[in-house]
Parts: sequence; C-alpha cells; structure tokens
Amino acid sequence: MPKPLKNQWEFGDLFATPAPAKSPVPPPLGTPLASSLIVAKRVFSVTELTTHVKRLLESQIGTIHVTGEITNFRCFPSGHFYFTLKDNQSQLGCVLFQNAAKLVSPTIIGQLKDGEKVTLNGNLSVYEARGQYQLVVTHIELQGLGALQAAFEQLKQKLQAEGLFESGRKRALPRYPARIGLVTSAQGAAIRDVLNVIARRQPSLEIVLAACRVQGDLAAGEIVGSVQMLNKWSTTVGQPLDLILLTRGGGSLEDLWAFNTEAVARAIVASRVPVISAVGHEVDFTISDFVADLRAATPSVAAELITEGAFSSRTTILNTGARMRQIVRQTLRWHREELAGLVARYERTQPRRRLQTQAQRLDDSAERLRRLPRRRLGVVSVQVNQLGRRVAAMRPLQKVQRLQKDNDQLFQRLRNSLRPNLQMYRQQIESLRVRLELLSPVQVLRRGYSMTWNSTTGRLIRNASEATAGDKLRTILGEGEVQSIVDQIPGTSAP
Repeated sequence: MPKPLKNQWEFGDLFATPAPAKSPVPPPLGTPLASSLIVAKRVFSVTELTTHVKRLLESQIGTIHVTGEITNFRCFPSGHFYFTLKDNQSQLGCVLFQNAAKLVSPTIIGQLKDGEKVTLNGNLSVYEARGQYQLVVTHIELQGLGALQAAFEQLKQKLQAEGLFESGRKRALPRYPARIGLVTSAQGAAIRDVLNVIARRQPSLEIVLAACRVQGDLAAGEIVGSVQMLNKWSTTVGQPLDLILLTRGGGSLEDLWAFNTEAVARAIVASRVPVISAVGHEVDFTISDFVADLRAATPSVAAELITEGAFSSRTTILNTGARMRQIVRQTLRWHREELAGLVARYERTQPRRRLQTQAQRLDDSAERLRRLPRRRLGVVSVQVNQLGRRVAAMRPLQKVQRLQKDNDQLFQRLRNSLRPNLQMYRQQIESLRVRLELLSPVQVLRRGYSMTWNSTTGRLIRNASEATAGDKLRTILGEGEVQSIVDQIPGTSAP
C-alpha cells in the first residue's frame, strides 16, 4: 500500500529508502539506485523509470485545473494542438488532441494564440519518447478579453439562429417623431451630443429620459428596466412614444459589455416601441445593434436620423416662399418682354411711318426736278402738273385722316386685347398673395386663436392637464401677448 502523497511533487516510494534486504531476492521497484547497506542493486532502464513516473503522475495527481499564458502555439496537420503554458517563473507543456478539440467551442479554438490567458482542465501525464511531463487538455476557458469575445460570438450565433437579426422583423421608424424615449446615462457625453443635435434640428421634439447606468455589473439590469419602463409609460400615461433611443459613448469591450448581454437583447426584441441602438463609436458593434430596429454609428448620427424628416421638411417650407417669389418675378419679366414685343410690332406697323416715307420720296423727286436742264423743263413741268393733279385727286389729307383713324382703332383694339391678360395676371398674383397670407400662422392667430407656453419650462400647452395651479403662462394672440398665472384647473379643487 503506497503512502499518501503530501503534495503533487512527491513521488511516493520511488525514491524512498526501504529497510535492508534479508535475502538475495532483488528489491522491489522503488529501491534506491545506491545504498551502502544493500549488496544487491536494481538497475532501471530509462523506459522502466519513465513508465513508473507516468503511472505515478496519472494515478496520484489525475485531473487538474491550471491557469497561465499560452506561448509557442502550434497546430499540426493531424488536428492536434501543441503549446506551452507559462507564468512568471515556470512553464508546462500542453497538448490538445483532435478528439478533445472537437468538444471545445470553435469560437474558443479560434481565439487560441500566443499571449492568450486561459484556464485549462486536463490530466497530467508523461510523454515517454522525450521523458517530459505534459498536460493532456480536455477543456479550455478563456480569460479577459478573449473570454468576452468568445461569449459575444456565442450569443451572436444563438440570437442569429433564432432570426432576431433578420431585417424582416425590424420595424420602420416614423418620419416625423414627436416624442421619443432616451435610455442612457444622465452624466455621459452621449446625452449632451443627442440634446445638442435635437435642439439645433428639431427643438419641438419631446424627450422622455430613463436614466440608467451604461457600464458595470448593474448596467444591464438597469438598461432592461429602463426599456420596460418606457414601454409601460408609452401605453399607460396616454402620451405614446414614437421610438426609443438606446445610446452611450465609446469605450473598450468591457465598458460596452452591458449592451452585449442576452437580457438587454431580449428586452429590445420585446419592446413594443421601435428601438434605435447607437452604442460606442462607428467601429463598435454590440448585440443591441444587431437586434435593434435601426443601428446608428454614433449618438449624434442617431439624433440626426431621428430629426431628418422634420429638418428636411422645415428646409423645404422655408425655401417655398423664396421659390414662389422667384416664380412671380420670372412670370412678370416674361409678360413685360411680351408686352414690349407687342408695342414694337405696333410701332413698326403705324401708317404715319408709311406717309412719312411717301413725303420723303416726294421731296426727293422735287429735288431731282430742280436739277433738270432747262431743255427738259417743259416736259418736267407737264409731269409736275400731272403729278399735282394726281396728288389733288388722291386727297392726301383725307387719306391721312383715314389712316390716323385706322391707327387709333388699331391702338384701341391692341389695348382691349391686352387688358384681359393683364387683369388675369393681376388676379393670379393676388391669388398667390392671398394663399401665402392664409398659410401664415399670424393669420390663424388673427382669427381668434392663440398659443400658450409654460413660461418656466418653455413647453407648449396643448391640454389643460399639462398645466397646474401656480404655473406662469405666456399666451401669444393675434396682436401682442398676455402673461398669466394659473389659478385653478377646471375639474380640480382650489389649493
């Protein structure tokens, strides 16, 4: 019966000193190699000694757990893995055989490399060919970032297999959200980025903050509680949320780990309100990003996506007035050019111009007559007389008067033809002006409506239940404004 071992480095009776032998019978295995008290000696072969050490290690130590850092990691074509496990002072040879490797998660196998910290489970043995002891590994646990990354990949594969990453189950976000829920830390940089973007692009957007931790052991539970609380608030308070923004700033894998937990992923999937996940920087991806209805690269990008509909619509409305003024100016310019063309055509067709041309030709003819030689004076005189009689017969004064009358009639017809078009253009311009005034919010106020804000919070009052006794109110009317203090809300008793 071998003596019990005091520690893992005691090898029993292998090196013990037995009692002196009383007979020439060879001493049993474990007799010292040299003794001044024994005449007969047992000489071991290397194989016998190594085999005995191996049996002692396997039987006395057995299955153990050991932790350290991997070095000299190698994978052979046979499918076996060989590496050394070390710490600051010692090292231990290890082997992971192919049949044992099949039982280890592929994610963990993919993480094995030099420098990786692990905890190994296996049996201590001796490789007899080299006479060195080694650990035959049966199970591996990663430590630090490797363990987190392995857990991340395992949960990702699990949820993906359930179809939670499919685009078909994700909901479309409203184009014009009026009220959103915000799940983040009240002291973090993410909330400041989100609020700054919303104040600049859509200041009317209402935000319901569910503050929680976003880092540490308690963060995952608080995130789940915040998402569930916002869902309950959306259905019971009577002010439904259009979407929920789950966000925080960047950080390491450990910092973001709360968003990689299954509880948070299940809470996002179970949310009746669409969820946007904006966790970390652009290069960071978490499980919440994969299961959310929409993933944003950063908190600021998420705020821009939420306000894009209202921001672009506001820009379109602001540009509409300038566009309408441009259209009116362009239309007036076209009409002026058309009117100028009509006037030019009228001037070109005036009969006065034709009469002036004929008079000029008559003057030219008279000048030529004065230049004729005297020998042709008689002929010319006859021609002049004939021409005078023809002119007298033509009665140019009456013709001029008739042409003048025709000219006046043409001018009147032209004026009458232009008057309806000008009147129509004036009506169109007036109609556009009236439509612009009807679209103005000032006209709505002038018809007797008013807008009331809470002077303290700046929040627009849409329902009497939003005001409480003692609140200071500011009311905008069609002309001027009124400030008041709430005395009593109908349906409630005075304080």
